[in-house]
Amino acid sequence: MDTNKKVALITGASSGIGADIAMRMASAGYAVYAGARRVDRMRELEAAGINISELDVTSAASIASFVQGVLEQEKKIDILINNAGYGSYGAVEDVDIEEARRQFEVNLFGLAAMTNAVLPSMRSNRSGTIIHMGSVGGKLWSVLGGWYQASKYALEGLADCTRNELRPFGIHVVLLEPGGIKSEWRENVMSSIQKTSGNGPYSAIATAANSFFEGAASLEAQPKVVSDLILKVCSSDNPKPRYVVPTNAKIMLVLKALLTDRFFDKIWSRFMKIPKSM
Repeated sequence: MDTNKKVALITGASSGIGADIAMRMASAGYAVYAGARRVDRMRELEAAGINISELDVTSAASIASFVQGVLEQEKKIDILINNAGYGSYGAVEDVDIEEARRQFEVNLFGLAAMTNAVLPSMRSNRSGTIIHMGSVGGKLWSVLGGWYQASKYALEGLADCTRNELRPFGIHVVLLEPGGIKSEWRENVMSSIQKTSGNGPYSAIATAANSFFEGAASLEAQPKVVSDLILKVCSSDNPKPRYVVPTNAKIMLVLKALLTDRFFDKIWSRFMKIPKSM
């Protein structure tokens, strides 16, 4: 244990953005504890000197074991990066309500449970930084993303409230709002769309949606843009409440803010190739 090192916990670290964040933070000198359900996918992190653990953010026992293990080893937690999450896509009518609940269990309630688990230690030390992995999708809709978008919209409000609740304790709450980032996310979303709404009344929209997401691959940024931002946030004494990356995501949010809902819907629907009628 090196008491001079800042201790960072990262959820959903088995692939993509989470894995990249873990590697970059370890290289930058942080004591990194990476958690995910798929421990076998984190062997490369382990080889790089990162502490890996099985973690299911929908399980109170799993969260308690993970956090307690870090505290026993390090005696403190400086940074929590709530990265775990997934996109359950398909028409709201087609998505089973139990699956919709699971979307919230992972993307919102699991995130909140992880946050609550580290707060006693952070409050005791009167310091800490909590970084939530939100999405540009928490500010604007995407085709067949109703339940995913709902979870990210809800996170916007949760982040605002907890940021102000925790400020008196010296704890920072930061919400990241990434746009398209290269990871497994896009392929998983396309599979979800096809499975959920590929047949039936929304099949034409599903076909259009997958065409859009397939084409959007060329617009995706490398995970490095998120990792660079997180390193910046973690080294700041006064981080901003929200950060948006990459540049094309910033442009989307500016358009959303400037246009009426009806006009934005018209432009965004064309961009996403949604059929005008069926």
